[in-house]
Amino acid sequence: MIEDVAPRQAFQALTDDPDAQLVDVRTDAEWTYVGVPDLQSLGKRVLLVPWQSFPSGAPNRDFIAQLGAAGLAQRHPIYFLCRSGVRSLAAAELAGQSGYGRVFNVADGFEGPPDAEGHRGQIAGWKADALPWRQR
Repeated sequence: MIEDVAPRQAFQALTDDPDAQLVDVRTDAEWTYVGVPDLQSLGKRVLLVPWQSFPSGAPNRDFIAQLGAAGLAQRHPIYFLCRSGVRSLAAAELAGQSGYGRVFNVADGFEGPPDAEGHRGQIAGWKADALPWRQR
């Protein structure tokens, strides 16, 4: 079972543990047009490994190989992030089944659920928690 952690809890873990890594599993379009977490203040970079391709939504069949190619070891604590916490949960589950022993899902993801007007990034998630991020 994958543990959900709040964005602030994930950021604190990334701050406290030099081995902890953040993997953003959204698509290139989301990284480009919505933004990405910024871990420069921690001396780290976000690892961008898409769970699905855009615009087809086809699964990334090389996902686990790309985690390894990004430098992740199975001993690293890995925090997976997507828009709302759904794709990142699936990614964390697959990583766990593939031997990565310390995987977590960032609940509410980068943008969280839509508010009453249908806008994301306002009520929950990385952006709503005012954690560092930037446009790519």
